[in-house]
Amino acid sequence: MTPFEGAFCFSPEGEVKRQAVNEWIRTSGDYDAVIDFDAAIRDPTQPSRFQPRFSEDNPPPNDVGSKAMEDAVDLTLFGLA
Repeated sequence: MTPFEGAFCFSPEGEVKRQAVNEWIRTSGDYDAVIDFDAAIRDPTQPSRFQPRFSEDNPPPNDVGSKAMEDAVDLTLFGLA
């Protein structure tokens, strides 16, 4: 789940849940692979937001943010590289 601070539905409680869900997805072992869009576009100094270069109005991603998400996809997972 990508950051969503700046969206009308953002709340600190929702951010805690978002981070918990992402941690579970990354570490549960329930998935063969994970494409981590959160890690690709979040601001390391403010993880509840996109990096400034990836969005003008947090969210959605701009073209640069969309490209960063695209680049996060490991094509070998799909036999394409």
